[in-house]
Amino acid sequence: MTDYELFINGIKKLTGIDLSLYKEAQMKRRLTSLYEKKGFKDFVDFLHGVEKDRDLLNEFLDRMTINVSEFYRNGKRWEVLQHKIFPKLLEKNNRLKIWSAACSTGEEPYTISMVLSNHVPLSYIKVLATDIDENCLQKAKLGIYPDRSLAEVPPAIKAKYFIEEGQFYRVKDEIKNTVTFKKHNLLSDPYEKNFDLIVCRNVMIYFTEEAKDHIYKEFSNSLRPGGILFVGSTEQIFNPARYGFEVEDTFFYRKI
Repeated sequence: MTDYELFINGIKKLTGIDLSLYKEAQMKRRLTSLYEKKGFKDFVDFLHGVEKDRDLLNEFLDRMTINVSEFYRNGKRWEVLQHKIFPKLLEKNNRLKIWSAACSTGEEPYTISMVLSNHVPLSYIKVLATDIDENCLQKAKLGIYPDRSLAEVPPAIKAKYFIEEGQFYRVKDEIKNTVTFKKHNLLSDPYEKNFDLIVCRNVMIYFTEEAKDHIYKEFSNSLRPGGILFVGSTEQIFNPARYGFEVEDTFFYRKI
């Protein structure tokens, strides 16, 4: 057994995370640079370090999950959500059940609430936001972001829902209160049901085909008929019918 396979087994016992479901070359490259920086000689040595040191474990999780996020990322897709997807979903129900999966540091679920606030009062909005990384979830709950994270935010939304604090911006409590953050592992934890909208963007690219297949099936089972899955701009589903989806718009899939 290679040192990386021993590392995979050890991490699964320690955290429940199965690294074999992530693309191996990407993951090894990312984690090798981390363990070398920390002075470990190989993956087994690094595993012993992670088992003893909670801070190192959290740093490993941060590196593993690659947290690149910003508000209104790929702005044209959010315009489609606002002007086409939400109006159609709201025809049936004005209190939508929404999940932002693999939400990283919270920019995405807060953006969902801001976009939806163009249609319904904030008191109607409830977004479940989940991630595997507890450090990310803590940052998300704090709701303080550097200027660069807001580069795509429309000026009117920036003025309405953020408070400028020096070099940073704080999300106003009225938006924060619409989002509930929880830890969740897409590869092993149970999925809630009857969502109107699931947003999962820019994370599937890190998974093997086997893992993607599992997640898309679970997402399909979690959506009500007519519900929408919104994916990232590099994550087009080439066989949506396999999962009971049809194309609603580019990067939006409707459950049949």
